[in-house]
Amino acid sequence: MNFETSIASDTDLLDPNGADRRRRNRNRIIVAVLIALAALAAAYFLFGGPGEGSGTAAGADKQGQAQTVTVVAPGRETIARAISATGTLAARREIPVGVVGEGGQVSRVYVDAGAWVQQGQVLASIERSVQTQQIVGQEAQINAARADLQLAQNELDRALQLVNRGFISKADVDRKTATRDSARARAGIAEAQLRELRARTARLDIRAPVGGYILERSVEPGQTVTQGSGVLFRMAKGGELELQAQLGEADLAALSVGVPATVTPVGTDQQFNGTIWQIAPTINAQSRQGIARVALPFDRALKPGGFASVEIKAGAVTAAILPESAIQNDRDGSFVYIVDKANKVKRRNVKTGIVTQQGIAISEGLDGTERVVLYAGGFLNPDETVTPKMAKSATAGTAK
Repeated sequence: MNFETSIASDTDLLDPNGADRRRRNRNRIIVAVLIALAALAAAYFLFGGPGEGSGTAAGADKQGQAQTVTVVAPGRETIARAISATGTLAARREIPVGVVGEGGQVSRVYVDAGAWVQQGQVLASIERSVQTQQIVGQEAQINAARADLQLAQNELDRALQLVNRGFISKADVDRKTATRDSARARAGIAEAQLRELRARTARLDIRAPVGGYILERSVEPGQTVTQGSGVLFRMAKGGELELQAQLGEADLAALSVGVPATVTPVGTDQQFNGTIWQIAPTINAQSRQGIARVALPFDRALKPGGFASVEIKAGAVTAAILPESAIQNDRDGSFVYIVDKANKVKRRNVKTGIVTQQGIAISEGLDGTERVVLYAGGFLNPDETVTPKMAKSATAGTAK
């Protein structure tokens, strides 16, 4: 033993570098042995422990590694369904007014746009000097016909007195009777012609066919108008207005006559309450939209031809409401992630409904009792184990 040590010492003295290499090798072997022992000890505690105790420790470790997600049970709420749309303001019943007589030169215009008129009120007059002279001439013809009728009647009366005495024959009486009847007929014709002239002259007055509000005036004094001149006035019957709201097929199907609506003209904060009075029976083939007509009371702030927005109260629905962050979308449609009783993530396909200030209504797919993941759904996978953290409410998630 001393001999070998002596030899090693002599060798170390002869080759000091070799001694260093041997020491480094021994250190590496020691380190490798220590690492192997540490690995064996770890494996024993993780997998090789006695049954139940080791399994509990492993499960606790896995649970500690599961990511924490915020979930909510949305419940079900009753929300008013509101449909928003835009459209054009117009007269509910627009009445065009033009020339109904022979026409002529306009002598006077009595109303302007923005005026209220009564049924039969004169809106404009056409010069009628020729018609006035024709009436005067016809009245003279009536007077002449009445004089002839009176003369014929007097002669007939005298003949009837003389026929009983035998001074006049029965044939003469018949002729005088016929003369009287002819005179009466001529007087009747003259009177009918006078009434016709007066009616034609009266038609030179352009009158309001109904009571209402004048929207537009297109005639001036001195202008020559005829039946082909087109529309001289446009008026809203009774001043009634409407909004012609453009809506999609699905929204139209949810509406009915009498549904309330709130109209806001562009450029103003004023709101006007109205109701739907008519729903278009047809759909535009290109735009796939139809018109819902909202009846409105008269107000000078509502200008036909103007643009306005409308919010229509289309009833109420009961549904779960979730913030947008909880709803995912892919090629298969909309879905959410829910956490089951085993704290595993499950995909649930849903159908979204109307959008409210609180969030998006879920019309199909949830009954409201599920624990729905509010955030980070894009980082989860089905069947992944998570640690759920219950939020106060779905609306709190929306606020975030």
